[in-house]
Amino acid sequence: FTLSCAGQTIPAVGLGTVSDPRVDAETTRVAVLEAIKAGYRHFDSAFVYGSEKPVGEAIAEALRLGLAKSRDEFFITTKLWCTFAEGDQVITAIKMSLKNLQMDYVDMYLVHLPLRLTQQMTKSPVPREHIMPIDLKSVWAGMEECQNLGLTKGIGVSNFSCKRLEDLISFCKIPPAINQVELNPFWRQKELMEFCKAKGIHITAYSPLGAHGTKWGDNRILGCNVIEEIAKARVKTTAQVSLRWVYEQGASMVPKSFNKERMRQNIDIFDWSLTEEEINKINQLPQRKGSTLASTFGPHDLVLEIDADI
Repeated sequence: FTLSCAGQTIPAVGLGTVSDPRVDAETTRVAVLEAIKAGYRHFDSAFVYGSEKPVGEAIAEALRLGLAKSRDEFFITTKLWCTFAEGDQVITAIKMSLKNLQMDYVDMYLVHLPLRLTQQMTKSPVPREHIMPIDLKSVWAGMEECQNLGLTKGIGVSNFSCKRLEDLISFCKIPPAINQVELNPFWRQKELMEFCKAKGIHITAYSPLGAHGTKWGDNRILGCNVIEEIAKARVKTTAQVSLRWVYEQGASMVPKSFNKERMRQNIDIFDWSLTEEEINKINQLPQRKGSTLASTFGPHDLVLEIDADI
């Protein structure tokens, strides 16, 4: 997909690297290397995932092994965590991430969440006194500086609603190129998709398969009878049908699987398409958001407000 940043494109399918429960760095490194062998070129990481170092190590190894010719073949996303969501900390934060990744730049730097934490999360839920509203003007000025300095090729956001994007667009000098949000057949985000399309903001889908196996996800997509029936008829997996649906919405996606076979299946969605009848069946599925901030941070007023928006 082409992004609003001059000349930038993003692979339609990337690899997510958040693991729940957490895995060791070596497991992530090996998985990323296997994904590169399978053809993946977009890797979605974040400071808070603890995945930046193994992602960087895997890419350095892939270049040594000749699996890719240069760093420029890859699209690397990482994110500004909430404890650094202050204008004067953004440059420091991206430099920490770049050191972890062993890179001079990332392709996309995202504001991870529209809130600020006054100290590192040591437990969940987070005490209310540590959760603050984000000063988006100062933070975004820091993000723009990251792009101006060449530390990132593009900047964007994650978990932002139409209302928060409207606010950001009203004062930014560089508009967000991407909004990374939950998007799947059970959370179709119709209003947000239309808004972002009108504003030239690309959507990247996280939890495109419902994040089955995590504390916030479930089996409602992979175990969905409607999607299973379509998959059987098309000789595809339920995951492939769901990911194809996301792709046909015009969104890129970052499914997380460290299983070699499923990795290959998840990227094999481009030589076929869903029929109008199949799309209509999927679009009848009941809507329910899977990932809520309240489940991690606690049911605090600011957190519930963000959850209600997005």
